[in-house]
Amino acid sequence: MSNYDSGLVTIIAGIWGLLVFASILVLVLKKAKPEKDFSELIKRTQSWWGMIGIFTVAFFSGQNLSIWLFGIISFLALKEYFSMIPTRRTDRRVLFWAYLSIPLQYYLVADQWYGMFIIFIPVYMFLFLPVRMMLTGQTEGFIRSASTIHWGLMITVFAISHAAFLYTLPSHSSGGSGAGLLLFLVFLTQFNDVAQYTWGKLLGKHKVIPKISPNKTWEGLIGGVLSVALLAIVVAPYLTPFSILYAFAAGLIISIAGFFGDVTISALKRDIGVKDTGSTIPGHGGILDRVDSLTFSAPLFFHFTWYFFY
Repeated sequence: MSNYDSGLVTIIAGIWGLLVFASILVLVLKKAKPEKDFSELIKRTQSWWGMIGIFTVAFFSGQNLSIWLFGIISFLALKEYFSMIPTRRTDRRVLFWAYLSIPLQYYLVADQWYGMFIIFIPVYMFLFLPVRMMLTGQTEGFIRSASTIHWGLMITVFAISHAAFLYTLPSHSSGGSGAGLLLFLVFLTQFNDVAQYTWGKLLGKHKVIPKISPNKTWEGLIGGVLSVALLAIVVAPYLTPFSILYAFAAGLIISIAGFFGDVTISALKRDIGVKDTGSTIPGHGGILDRVDSLTFSAPLFFHFTWYFFY
C-alpha cells in the first residue's frame, strides 16, 4: 500500500470515528437537554452517515463506479427539481433531452475530456434546449421554461459533475490525487453543514438572511467557516498537494460556497412553497436537500485546484 493509500485510509477511518463521536454527542445532548429540539441536528448527522457510507464504498470500488455514482445523484436531483418547478405540457419532450445530457456529461468526465466537459451543458445544451422548445410551437411561457430548465441542468448536473471530475485528476508531484481531492471536498462540505448548524445553535443570535433561512446566523457562519478552514489544514497533507496557505484558502472556499449553495436551494424552495425538494430519503427530504452545499462548493473548489495545481 502506497503512502497516499495509507493517508486516504487514515482519513476515512478518522471520518468514521468522528461520526461515531458525533452520534454519541447528539444522544448525550438529547438526554441532557430534553426540552431542546435536536431533530435537525439528528437529521444532519444521520444524512452524514448515509453519504459518507456511500462514498466510502465508491472510493474503494474504483474510479468508474464513483463517477457513475455522481451521475445517479445528478439524475435524482434533476428529477426532484423538475418535479418541483412548474412546466408546460409541451416541455415533456424537452425534458427527455435534459435527462439525456446526464450520461453524456458523465461520459465526458470518465473520458477526462475537459475541453468538452466544461462547455457541453453551459454552451451546447444552453443553445439546443430552446431550439427544441421552439420546435414545439408553444410560445407562451417560453422564456420562463427555457431559463428554469437550463438552470436546473447547471445546478444539478454541471455543478455536481465537477466533484466526479476531481476523481479523474492524476497524482500530483506534491502529493495527493483525485480520490484524495474528492474525499477532501465531500468531507469538508458535509462537516461544514454540521459545523455551521452547531455553532449557530450554541452561539447564534444575529440572523444572516432571515427572510430565506431564518435559522442561519452570523455566529454559525463564522464559526463554521473557521472550523472548516482549520480542519482543512489538518487533513490536507494526507489527501491533497496543498500547502498550509492553500489548504486554508480551500477550506474557506468550500465553507463559504457551501453556505451559499444551501441558502440558494432554500430560496428556491421558498419560491415554490415546499419544505423539502423530495422524499427520496425517508424523513430527510430529497437528494437535492442533501447535496445543496455541494452544488456550489464542487465547481469552485475544482477550479481552484485546477488553476493552481493542474
